[in-house]
Amino acid sequence: MARQHPKKRRLFEFGKPRSTSNLPTGPAQAPAMDTVSTTATPSNPFRGTLTRMRRFIHQSNHSQPTSIVPEAIGTSAYQGTLEKQGQPQTVPSQDDQRAICEGEPVPLPGVDDAARAFNTMHPMSRLGEGAVNLINDTNAAFTDIQNIADTYLKPLEIFNEVVTTLAKIHPYAQIALGILTAASQLLMKQANLDKAVLSLLQTIRTVYEFLTEKETINNINDMKDTLAKIARVISDAAQFIKGYSETTSFWKRTGKNIGSKTQAIIDDYTTTLNDLMQQYRDRATRDIQINVHCVLENLNLEGMAYAGGAGLNMSKICLDGTRTEILQHMIDWIADSRIDAPRIMWLHDQAGRGKSTIAHTIAAWIKSAGGLGSCFCFARDRLAERREEKILTTIARDLADRDPAFRQALADIVSKDYSLKTTGDVTQQWQQLILKPLSKADGAIVGKVVVVIDALDESRPDTSRSRILSLLTSPEAGQLPANFRILLTSRLLPDIEEALGSCQHVAATSLDDVPLASVKHDIHLFVSNELCHRHLNDVIGPKEIDQITQKSDGLFEWARLACDFIKRKRAGRTLRERFDDVIVLRSGQGRTLLDKTYATILESAVPPTDPLSLTRFRSVMRQILITLTPLPMSTLQIMRNHFPNEEDHYDVFVILEFMAPVLAGIGDSSPVRPLHASFYDFLTDQSRSRDYFIDTSEPYDMAFASLQILCKELRFNICHLESSYLSNSEVPDLQDRINQYITTHLSYSCQFWAHHLEKTMFEPVLGGLVRTIVGSEKILFWMETLSIIDKWGRAADTLVCTATWLQNQAEFEDASRMIKDEIRFIQHFGGAAAHSAPHLYISALPLAPSNTRLSKMLLPKFSSLVGVPVGGLMEWMAAQLALEGHSDGVLSVAFSPDGRRVVSGSSDMTVRIWDAERGVQIGSLLQGHTDWVWSVAFSPDGKRIVSGSRDWTVRVWDAEMGVQIGSPLQGLTSQVSSVAFSPDGKRIVSGLTDSTVRVWDAEMGVQIGSPLQGHTACVWSVAFSPNGERIVSGSDDKTVTLEGHSDIVKSVAFSPDSKRVVSGSYDMTVRIWDAERGVQIGSPLQGHTSQVLSVAFSPDGKRVVSGSADSTVRIWDAGRGVQIGSPLQGHTGWVWSVAFSPDGQRIVSGSNDNTVRVWDAEMGVQIGDPLQGHTSWVNSVAFSPNGKRIVSGSDDSTVRVWDAEIGVQIGGPLEGHITGVNSVAFSPDGKRIVSGSQDKTVRIWGAEQGVQIVSPLQGHTDWVQSVAFSPNGERIVSGSHDKTVRMGVQIGSPLQGHIDWVRSVAFSPNGEKIVSGSDDKTVRVWGADQGVQIGSPLQGHSSWVRSVAFSPNGERIVSGSDDMTVRVWDTERGIQLYCLPQGHTGSVPTVAFSHNGKRIVSGSLDHTIRIWDCQIYEDNIINPPKLKMSPHDLKSAFPPSHTVAGAPAVCFSSVPSHALYDSEQFIDGCQSEGAQGWYEPVKLHPDGWFRGPRGRLLLWLSPTFQRPFYSSCNVVVIPSDCCTELDMSQMVHGDKWHKCLKVVDRL
Repeated sequence: MARQHPKKRRLFEFGKPRSTSNLPTGPAQAPAMDTVSTTATPSNPFRGTLTRMRRFIHQSNHSQPTSIVPEAIGTSAYQGTLEKQGQPQTVPSQDDQRAICEGEPVPLPGVDDAARAFNTMHPMSRLGEGAVNLINDTNAAFTDIQNIADTYLKPLEIFNEVVTTLAKIHPYAQIALGILTAASQLLMKQANLDKAVLSLLQTIRTVYEFLTEKETINNINDMKDTLAKIARVISDAAQFIKGYSETTSFWKRTGKNIGSKTQAIIDDYTTTLNDLMQQYRDRATRDIQINVHCVLENLNLEGMAYAGGAGLNMSKICLDGTRTEILQHMIDWIADSRIDAPRIMWLHDQAGRGKSTIAHTIAAWIKSAGGLGSCFCFARDRLAERREEKILTTIARDLADRDPAFRQALADIVSKDYSLKTTGDVTQQWQQLILKPLSKADGAIVGKVVVVIDALDESRPDTSRSRILSLLTSPEAGQLPANFRILLTSRLLPDIEEALGSCQHVAATSLDDVPLASVKHDIHLFVSNELCHRHLNDVIGPKEIDQITQKSDGLFEWARLACDFIKRKRAGRTLRERFDDVIVLRSGQGRTLLDKTYATILESAVPPTDPLSLTRFRSVMRQILITLTPLPMSTLQIMRNHFPNEEDHYDVFVILEFMAPVLAGIGDSSPVRPLHASFYDFLTDQSRSRDYFIDTSEPYDMAFASLQILCKELRFNICHLESSYLSNSEVPDLQDRINQYITTHLSYSCQFWAHHLEKTMFEPVLGGLVRTIVGSEKILFWMETLSIIDKWGRAADTLVCTATWLQNQAEFEDASRMIKDEIRFIQHFGGAAAHSAPHLYISALPLAPSNTRLSKMLLPKFSSLVGVPVGGLMEWMAAQLALEGHSDGVLSVAFSPDGRRVVSGSSDMTVRIWDAERGVQIGSLLQGHTDWVWSVAFSPDGKRIVSGSRDWTVRVWDAEMGVQIGSPLQGLTSQVSSVAFSPDGKRIVSGLTDSTVRVWDAEMGVQIGSPLQGHTACVWSVAFSPNGERIVSGSDDKTVTLEGHSDIVKSVAFSPDSKRVVSGSYDMTVRIWDAERGVQIGSPLQGHTSQVLSVAFSPDGKRVVSGSADSTVRIWDAGRGVQIGSPLQGHTGWVWSVAFSPDGQRIVSGSNDNTVRVWDAEMGVQIGDPLQGHTSWVNSVAFSPNGKRIVSGSDDSTVRVWDAEIGVQIGGPLEGHITGVNSVAFSPDGKRIVSGSQDKTVRIWGAEQGVQIVSPLQGHTDWVQSVAFSPNGERIVSGSHDKTVRMGVQIGSPLQGHIDWVRSVAFSPNGEKIVSGSDDKTVRVWGADQGVQIGSPLQGHSSWVRSVAFSPNGERIVSGSDDMTVRVWDTERGIQLYCLPQGHTGSVPTVAFSHNGKRIVSGSLDHTIRIWDCQIYEDNIINPPKLKMSPHDLKSAFPPSHTVAGAPAVCFSSVPSHALYDSEQFIDGCQSEGAQGWYEPVKLHPDGWFRGPRGRLLLWLSPTFQRPFYSSCNVVVIPSDCCTELDMSQMVHGDKWHKCLKVVDRL
């Protein structure tokens, strides 16, 4: 007997989210979203509300509305308890079945009673007086706001009261009512109601009045689909009204007519809503087009990773009338308004119970009703897509596409960090792309935000899933906004259960707890619907439906299979016999009922006694199961036709035509895939499938077919792209081109050939196909295709897999070497190729190092490309990768034992793991330390990481899961400066700043024995010998327990054979020691110019690598004691840590420039000749009066004089300053040089003799930042960090006014004025005699002004700044005249005019001195350029050196003839982009692109080339070979780009 339940009971224990909920045994009542309740209150406000509504409508139609506004009840009846009415649902009667089949409406309990009581209802005695304040908040826009509120908004408020009284509402209708309620509240809280939208408000008022009519309420359940459409339109209209001011601003910017645009949208809303109301009244179903007018400004979300095909699947939604209780429960949870309501619900159960259909139904309802949400599904057959890395970027994009406020917030965030668009780090995605935008958009989103994550159990069972689980169980997830919900479904796998089962903010719900009677009721409805066909009626009646229902035992997937099996005709079997086959099935012999059913279906299609059919079945199913993304039948056939064996080229349909019960995509063009994950499990488990077992371990056929397809079908410019000026995303019909030119089988082969290859045993035939692709231009065509289909991210991984597959194959060594080049090519030039496919050829290929195999193979096949006459690479740079992510210095790095990962520890208090091949961070950062992480190391098996910190702790981490293992190692009494694992991984050694060394049990986390003592100062480095028997340590006491260094020993390491020890010291030397005898071997290794911070042996013990505070990495021959090659340069800060990769071919280094870099240990040679001259930053430069010499001052403490014409140094450096030289200047007669220094002195030098003339001028109390001679040479002016300006022997008081350091000063030519530049970002002009400021400060620079100078005639001032710009000002008018084009890539601390005023010289921290021709600017100030010019005008506006074919030259070379060929089409439109666009039509942007007018793409420079480059206005750059110069005279671009491939080689 069923247990008797009390009238009120708990349906789901949300108050106890740890436990699994108990589901009800019958139909339930529940609220809709936000304020909708399905339980009437005892006072029955519905009665009074409807009466008031009638009276209000009557009044509003005949008189002015009153100013009284009723209070919105806004309550939710859902508090964990709901009314229980009636008995549990059972299998429906035959009449009910007939109603289902014939489409008869089912009466709505409760609503008819409420409607019949309409005429007898009485008004409430009193309306809420306090609610007037709600509407009064909207009175900012108009003086008559109260009348507007009464006229337009009161029906919305009354609607809110009505919906709280409704009972027994369908969950889908509840969602719609909830969204309508949320939209009404958004409008009622709106502070500014623009008069332009009043007519739309009138329509909305009409809709809300209609929704409170008796007939409307009575038919809510029957017309729920139409109600949802109304909700969708109203939600969109509400957002349009709320964002109207922003929308009109956007229209104004885009040149649209605001009035006509507004009216068109309002008319469309009005027409649509009127049509929907009429459809509702008619109780009809018509296809009414709904247009979305929620204006989403085209903010830059281009390139954000998105998992296509992972969204909502409408074919999976529940049959109407089924799963009502669990769906009601979900809606109740979504609508729960309690502050502590669980933000996440986890729906779990075994496979086949219908979790996904429930999840997709919720997602479909939310979407159809206009709610904000996203649906993301994992799938076992989509593992290759790495959906785990795209889950939150996809969800963020979905939310941004639906909600303007979220979109704006998201765009603001990614605009500041473009890497967030493609990061695979789900932690960053969670924090930056979900939590931050939600916080910013708080209050602007209509209703609840519902995110559905389906089938988490089908994600990768590795660290990817663990990271997602860690986010969902994090404290941040528990504090999500109150309107945010995440519905998660999965099977009950151990890792998921462990993570979610005990989480406080996760409500766990199991379908096992749904009463069996309720499940059978739903299955009965489903089976009745599936088998309700006339041709089945003679055999399948109520009795048979009951039998199938009982047989299912609550398993929906079995019921679906059974129905499909019965319905499909089969030769030799009648309908009754097929039914009997299903009914007689029994579980047993280790097989479940589901397994028995699968076996029966397969036996009927492919008899096990037919060897040929069985062989073909296994082959076809193997092909389907090993495809890394599902393919349609036609593509499977094409792939099969490329299999190596002719006998496999049969039509797949001979097998697949019988597989419809278990496979999707049979008989249509959709992908073929198992209908349910349980079928995949069945086929791949031999104990279950037996004769039908599919072995997926050998994908040789697919590897062969993929390579054959690539060899035959890859083409140059495969999609016929017309212009190189556009990014891929800007090509308007790109998808149409892809559909036309890139077949599905080619797309698949491009993406997955290497994945099949790596799982296949090496075969020379396959090796030959690989060689054909990687050893020809086809490799570029393959990369081009990946770029176009937006799968560039697979390129590097594909080649890495291929290189691994080819290892140790001597006959294919040429292909292996080529692949290594191609991986480098992808790493260096991926930024161009991924963004715009044509630039794979016109940007990437010509800039590749000329001596590489890749260039030698490919460049002869192409022509008309950009040249690099100066600054081009000959070989790949030693630095392979720069791993960026730490927010502070990197103090320690180490390779994993397999060389595939790098671990780094930083002063940002985190540990990070990196992919050593792809250069990207793996997983989330490891957090826990509360101070700098001094040292990190991998365990020998690569599964653990140990870290030591300044916070006095040693921590051990799981390298796969990215979580800390146990507690920190306890008992430490000082900072941990070094850590290491023993060779067997069982012990950890740590060096401490308290002079001790401690050894720990790595498993137990306890100290072994007492601390090892002996050192008398900090221990900075420790290591085990390779045999694990000894420990070596290095200390500040200058010992390695071996004496010889003259300063602190910072780093030590054993040789692989344990016989030697290497040490690095602050004495700038590296020493090698005999570990047995304790004596030094050979002389110290000298070469570093600063402290040696880290040392390591190569795996073969033949080399030593060292990192130093001189920013270099050096490699030493351990046997001969000499340096190998030149220093590895690239870091801009101290190199704290170095290590060899396990194969000795690479070196990893970490620096306090915040980067980790990977170097080629074999090719680690310096590129090009060293730049002769200054050895540190150039802080100041100046011309001699005759313009023939240039003087420069540097942080290397020297002053140098240069020949201005040929760019070489004259004589030796002028030495005397003891610290950096900040400023230099010539005297007017050119015979003297003055310099100001960080040593607080000013010095005067003989320009000819190169010696100091007088004693240093002293007086400043801080750095002297700027010096200058007066025009007569009798006085010197100086500016200092002490914020003062002084003149030689000081005259009068200091000139005061700047509010920060004065970095530069100069006299005007007549000596009457002084100009100064300051860290306050201003330039100021002073009267030299009066000592007072003239006019206002000159403002324009965005950072410190480091240098200023007058022109020879005194009419111009030039300034250089930390913002990397050089600007010219009008002395008299105090305004900026122009800013010189881009050129410097560092701060500009020194500038000066030439003696004739036609040139400007500037010196920069990018180590260059540039001479600029500024005459073009001066000429155009006198004769300003017209906005529109004819070719003749263009030609006459520029001097010959600045034009090519009548257009302004685009030139980045010292040779004018290297200017861009055919530049007219590229710079067209530059006149419309203002003066600066006219002067500088092409600019290098931070993302590496040279862009022209309208954003046209000209060229992309790899970071390798983003050193100083030659600018079009440069006359000379010193040193002469320090800049990258480009020869564009033959370069094809724009609509001619495709001519770069030589005609004879076109494919």
